[in-house]
Amino acid sequence: MTESCDVGSLPLVGDYKKFLEGATRFGTPSADDSVRYFQQKVVEAFLDKVHAGIDVPSFPQFRDMNEMFLDVIDGVEKLKGGGYTETRIPFIKAGRRQIPEATALKRGVQEIERGGEPFKIRICVTGPYTLSSFFTYRDSKIFTRLGDVISQIVESNVFSEKHASVSLVSVDEPAFGLLDDPLTDYGSEGRENLRKAWESIFYVASSKGAKTIIHLHNTADELFWEVEPLNIVESHIGDPVYEMKKTKERLEATDKFLKASVSITNFDKLIRDDVVRASPQRMSETTINQKVADVWKDVSKGKIDSKVFLEKVETMKERLVKIINRFGVERVPYAGPECGLKGFPTYECALECLKRVSSAVKDVAG
Repeated sequence: MTESCDVGSLPLVGDYKKFLEGATRFGTPSADDSVRYFQQKVVEAFLDKVHAGIDVPSFPQFRDMNEMFLDVIDGVEKLKGGGYTETRIPFIKAGRRQIPEATALKRGVQEIERGGEPFKIRICVTGPYTLSSFFTYRDSKIFTRLGDVISQIVESNVFSEKHASVSLVSVDEPAFGLLDDPLTDYGSEGRENLRKAWESIFYVASSKGAKTIIHLHNTADELFWEVEPLNIVESHIGDPVYEMKKTKERLEATDKFLKASVSITNFDKLIRDDVVRASPQRMSETTINQKVADVWKDVSKGKIDSKVFLEKVETMKERLVKIINRFGVERVPYAGPECGLKGFPTYECALECLKRVSSAVKDVAG
């Protein structure tokens, strides 16, 4: 049976500065009103995902994902001109192994009645390749050093308790495969180190009872197929991994699975597609871009309800049916939006997208 899950991020409604303060102070003796505010926002948003019908919601991600993990690493320094540099072998700062969002859920859902059924949670960590892209100097061992840190974070945040359990651990690697990188050339030491770093992270998650998933924006580089403890592959709508005959062979040969991406999350694209459909004649790129900008202005002023640009449930169902028919329902255990929803105009619009995804998955998977 296919279950719905989401990638994580949402637009924040409220005081972002206070939320960040709460995240920074979470778990320290200096807990204050900002910490309570942080926990409240995380738990409320998680429950909103549950009420939207998502079977395995990710912890609500309101912060910048890359910064939230770089911030807990000691031995790295942020440069004035941008980027980071290593000052020593990276390690986790004292008392910062816990992901505040995951801990907030672990504490918060204990008070919520669930009829004896624990909440399933997906947690996401930034992968070593994507984190490495923020460093001004990268050598072939940087994946190993960052992978060790991420493995320790995963080790400290996968839990299974009466009220909630982490059932999915996602390593998010949006930067992987988008550009030619000598460090990951075939046969290189860096490529082998990245594979081993992924294996280390996924092995830790698997050993604690969680399924493992890699979130990609491009699957042209097929290194991920070689990672043995990796269970599930996830990419964007339109990625060849969902179309190629070779994918089915790879899934069976490596005993891996797909998360079906059924909903576009690039809101610029959703508006652009609507603009193009509504025009009786072909428009120039300049005209399209101007019309998209005009629509955004109207959306931001509340003149247009942003929900009108969301894809219909039927569209999502069609995508899921195609993927299941192509690879078999046994190879598609999860389905959901292609990426996070932080770029959506409103929180309500993001939740509506999740409701439609849930409805599509339930209609198809029963």
